[in-house]
Amino acid sequence: MVIFQKVLVLFLLFFFLVSCFNTNISAAASSVSLLQKEKELDRISALPGQPKVAFSQFSGYVTVNQEHGRALFYWLTEASSLPEKKPLVLWLNGGPGCSSVAYGASEEIGPFRINITASSLFLNKYSWNREANLLFLESPAGVGFSYTNTSSDLKNSGDKRTAQDALIFLLRWMSRFPGYKYREFYIAGESYAGHYVPQLAKIIVDYNKKHSNSIINLKGFIVGNAVTDNYYDSIGTVTYWWTHSMISDQTYKSILNHCNFSADKATKPCDDAVYYAMNREFGDIDQYSIYAPTCTTTLSDNNNTNIIKHMRLKNSLLRRRVSGYDPCTESYAEKYYNRKDVQKAMHANTTGSIPYKWTACSDVLIKNWKDSENSVLPTYKFLISAGLRIWVFSGDTDSVVPVTATRFSLSHLNLTIKTRWYPWYSGGQVGGWTEVYKGLTFATVRGAGHEVPLFQPKRAFVLFKSFLAGKELPKS
Repeated sequence: MVIFQKVLVLFLLFFFLVSCFNTNISAAASSVSLLQKEKELDRISALPGQPKVAFSQFSGYVTVNQEHGRALFYWLTEASSLPEKKPLVLWLNGGPGCSSVAYGASEEIGPFRINITASSLFLNKYSWNREANLLFLESPAGVGFSYTNTSSDLKNSGDKRTAQDALIFLLRWMSRFPGYKYREFYIAGESYAGHYVPQLAKIIVDYNKKHSNSIINLKGFIVGNAVTDNYYDSIGTVTYWWTHSMISDQTYKSILNHCNFSADKATKPCDDAVYYAMNREFGDIDQYSIYAPTCTTTLSDNNNTNIIKHMRLKNSLLRRRVSGYDPCTESYAEKYYNRKDVQKAMHANTTGSIPYKWTACSDVLIKNWKDSENSVLPTYKFLISAGLRIWVFSGDTDSVVPVTATRFSLSHLNLTIKTRWYPWYSGGQVGGWTEVYKGLTFATVRGAGHEVPLFQPKRAFVLFKSFLAGKELPKS
């Protein structure tokens, strides 16, 4: 009898364990099934006016804060060949408050370009998705199609929350797209993403130290015309203006005398000197590429793009809050992404809860940005010691975050030179100049403005391929 009771107890225990196991398996399978369904719901069959392509596209939302209702919009364009073997690259634009869909995806590194009437798309011959899977993120909430249900979020955004939300986005996005877990991962961006990119890299490194089996396999980052250090960036910017004959000797001296670049706020004499330079001496040029012709097309009166541009430039010396800008192509994006059929195809604004038009930049975010590090140079030092691959590049015709600004800032890292300054080549021509340091590679791109891949797509592509391969830029 005792033996029978023991056998019965063991049988019931076994039955209980099997039931629990099956329940857990069923729950896990259900969870996987739900994530797979979410992924497929994000699949883009085709965008309006899009040429046929062989690669897959996905776009949609990932909630990063349930309580506030913050959700970030992404657009994934997988590699045009062997996507399962290619790395994942996250692209971020700056502002703060400007769209990676408007800039990075639509006029720089993405596979499509928008035609002049915003009626169709055409292929970008030098799209970076030839070498990697590209993930464009509209960040923070309030940029582009990304939104928040808490209006105060729009007036208290800053560097720290942007990085934290981006980390949460990546973790949740990779759960939806498990094929990218542990995949070789890089971050790329430009302009004020000179803050976003290294700041996100740092919190990923910190996160990975605490979680030994982290799904984010960060290998490095690459940034262009990057806001780096308020003081050195400002000195370098004024130096660029003067050495490129954009301002007079008198104005140059006046700015140096009246502007305290180490202060958080500008004084009226400093504002007056900078205002005089921009409005009396610059002339009607594209300050993001000083030798390029300006666009004569006026953007529609129902957006604030020109106001934003003026404000960004006015504040450019002491508060480096600028983003990529091309006056013509930006207007095509604003027309295209406000089309209802485009939004439907991209699963954007699905509930119609965004009460404003899609714009390339958010003036609310730009005006109300709260925390902004004066310098990310300490972050660079941390990430260099962490062993990440770090490349910084600069288009040499940009006067907003110019090459001199970047060189002044990076020089204060006091890095050891591994390969001395030399010209690198693309298509038989000098593509720019580069110097390789222990822990960082710096490169210029000849003839490129603030948005390097827009002005020099082939040279930018060579740069990107070299970065991914971990090889020095070609010497011949």
